Amino acid sequence: MKKPVIVLLHIGYWSVYLLLLVMIFTGLRFRITPKPSLCEVFLTNPMGIMSIVPNVFAFYGFYIWVFPSFLKKQRIIPLLLSSMVVAISSAAIGCLALYFAHDNLRKLFYMEDEIKLFMVWMSLVALVHGTVALVIRGFIAWYEELKNKAALTQKNFETELALVKSQINPHFLFNTINNIDVLISKDAVKASTYLNKLSDIMRFMLYETKSEKIPLSKELDYVARYVELQKIRTAVPDYVNYHSNIQTEDIQIAPMLFIPFVENAFKHAEYALKTSNSIYIRVEASPNNVLFNCINKYQPGAPVSVEHSGLGDELIRKRLELLYPKKHSLTIEKSADTYSVKLLIDWHDN
Repeated sequence: MKKPVIVLLHIGYWSVYLLLLVMIFTGLRFRITPKPSLCEVFLTNPMGIMSIVPNVFAFYGFYIWVFPSFLKKQRIIPLLLSSMVVAISSAAIGCLALYFAHDNLRKLFYMEDEIKLFMVWMSLVALVHGTVALVIRGFIAWYEELKNKAALTQKNFETELALVKSQINPHFLFNTINNIDVLISKDAVKASTYLNKLSDIMRFMLYETKSEKIPLSKELDYVARYVELQKIRTAVPDYVNYHSNIQTEDIQIAPMLFIPFVENAFKHAEYALKTSNSIYIRVEASPNNVLFNCINKYQPGAPVSVEHSGLGDELIRKRLELLYPKKHSLTIEKSADTYSVKLLIDWHDN
């Protein structure tokens, strides 16, 4: 919490307290004849000193020492003992202020019963102010903790997104360049087309993903180019089926949300590239939600190279939870030779 706000909290508390005292002493003033000024009531009446001096010491004793040293560390017994020490010390300071401020009250200090009564009363009031100080300091600490958690969540999100980029970029880039290099000698025109697609993909990954959200159409264009580049690796024309249906162009989505699933689909289907319909990808979007479905075949027991390991399900789920808490449904199913992913994101109320 910013310092000006904390200062305003303190000013607000003491302003309310002083206003209450003014109301009380105004009532006392009308009972005194001749009627003194309100300032004189504060300065000459021992209640004025007893209501301010010990309570200020108690408030800031609890605020500065008791809370950080004991309550924040949940040290209950030291908390109770320190609270009593601060309250009694504040009452003693109030008594000293009375002793030096009012000559006609010094005789009270030789009356044991009266001085004990003063001490008990001021200690109890000091405890009340100390409790308020703990509440205010606790509220400030709670607010700071919320801010820190929010900052940590945002940092985690940025780390997750950076990890997505770093794991997808290297092997895809190297494989695609190698495939285009092979294609140059066979069909230079097609190789140039694929090279332009790769350039569009890299431009998207370098610039578009810096935003928290991008148009869904751009995300799907990226997926389409990614699929086209992956097709270089096989001569089977229909081993990938990709379809998208967007009912509105206004949908915004977190960048690179679908590509981890698509990348994993190609990873698992690596040993099934020679068969038709190895990968099926479909995206349907309406004004209220978007449905992503990705199904791929795989060969049970086939090895997966480390460089193609992609993103694990746990990391993907964690990123989705950070991006769309309680607004998404992710279902991953694995059968004997099929791996299926179904992701539903609810745009309603977003």
